[in-house]
Amino acid sequence: MLLRTSFPMNPSVKCTFLCIHYFSLARSTMRSLLAVTVVLLLVAGEGMARRVSRTRRELNSPLHRGGIRDPFGSYCERRGGCCPGRNDQCTVPYMDTICYCDLFCNRTVSDCCPDFWGYCLGIEPPVIGSCERNGHRFHSGATYKENCNLCTCSSTGRWECEQHACLIENDMIQAINSGNYGWRAGNYSQFWGMTLDEGLRYRLGTQRPSRTIMSMNEIQMNVNGMDGIPHYFNASQKWPGMIHEPLDQGNCNASWAFSTAAVASDRISIQSMGHMTPQLSPQNLISCDTRNQGGCSGGRIDGAWWYLRRRGVVTEECYPFSPPQQTPAETVRCMMQSRSVGRGKRQATRHCPNPYSYHNDIYQSTPPYRLSSSEKEIMREIMDNGPVQAILEVHEDFFIYKSGIYRHTNVNFHKQPHFRKHGTHSVRITGWGEDRDYNGHMRKYWIAANSWGKNWGEDGFFRIARGENECQIEAFVIGVWGRVTMEDMHSNHHHHRRRRQHHQRQ
Repeated sequence: MLLRTSFPMNPSVKCTFLCIHYFSLARSTMRSLLAVTVVLLLVAGEGMARRVSRTRRELNSPLHRGGIRDPFGSYCERRGGCCPGRNDQCTVPYMDTICYCDLFCNRTVSDCCPDFWGYCLGIEPPVIGSCERNGHRFHSGATYKENCNLCTCSSTGRWECEQHACLIENDMIQAINSGNYGWRAGNYSQFWGMTLDEGLRYRLGTQRPSRTIMSMNEIQMNVNGMDGIPHYFNASQKWPGMIHEPLDQGNCNASWAFSTAAVASDRISIQSMGHMTPQLSPQNLISCDTRNQGGCSGGRIDGAWWYLRRRGVVTEECYPFSPPQQTPAETVRCMMQSRSVGRGKRQATRHCPNPYSYHNDIYQSTPPYRLSSSEKEIMREIMDNGPVQAILEVHEDFFIYKSGIYRHTNVNFHKQPHFRKHGTHSVRITGWGEDRDYNGHMRKYWIAANSWGKNWGEDGFFRIARGENECQIEAFVIGVWGRVTMEDMHSNHHHHRRRRQHHQRQ
């Protein structure tokens, strides 16, 4: 504000007052501009929010993707009217969500109420496909799992299913059981829902021996015909309490570790005349034998025997198996170490991973030896020294073996190649026998232990044709001696006696 005065103002003073006046006006103008800017930003934000809301609504999961549910329900009619254009408040509760009665919903036919077309537009609702299953209707986009294949309801009203080969195929089970194959097939809950590829990837786990290993010299045995070899033999009957029950490898692709540990367990028990009956730990091999090995992703039996000879393993009680919680399995760190105590023997330098086990004795083997593929020599070795390890080619029908004398069948010959696959496994042969088939013909067989648990096959075991190299079971057979001394037997004898006395006191 300019001051009134009766005398002329100094030009410099007049300038000062004018500058103050204009500065005040500038500040006022800036405040006004700032306020306008804020308002514009709010309006723009609201418009953007509306656009985002519109986008979200358009991208919402369609309510009627598989046909209208409750098509005769009164929704827009119950609301009392429809809305022109777009009105996001023009809604009615519908099932567990909401539906719309504005004309905008007709743009995508995605979120209209069931009676929108008839009540608001006076026309028939659009025909959108739906699928039927077990007497029920499913909307388009709905899915269900049929064994190992995911089925999706298409917009044309048809179920579209994946075409994976499943580990359990009902038609294969029926074909085997209705044919004269000499064995029975069954359904296993632990395999249901798995593809054949997953079975080969997670339930086997022995890599094919290299050419160097396959060229190992076979030991020479003097076997004169079948002299002294009975028609039936089971190692568990000759050495009661020394032949161990089959374990379950779960979805750990490590039969290389399970079969090696099982054969070594039996051989050490037999060699020590029952003074030492350890169930050796496959997990010790899986976690600690990492030299060119894959743990639960597969491994080599020659590498497993090297580890047993040079490092040794503890018992299953000390280092229990930990089934993988996911597939493919994660790498689990080694929780057991040992040191040399001279003369090739080793001693554990860590406590048992199982906090309730205090006996961390290390068990070792001598170098393994290869047997010839002669049926008689394999039988003689088992009868004299105990179970042996064998490589087995597993075909798609082996997974569903239930009982009888297994031979690979051709029931899937008419199917596509991905239904006919095989992988390499390793098992423990514990005996043999003979049985007559439905025609009265005598059929010879091996008795072998698998590592898929006692609910599979004949209490975890299976019988397979003998003398025919069925599934390559006689092509690569391994025997081994445990590293057992009189000192070991003496210390284990006292150790087990102390344990029995401890349990009796409890």
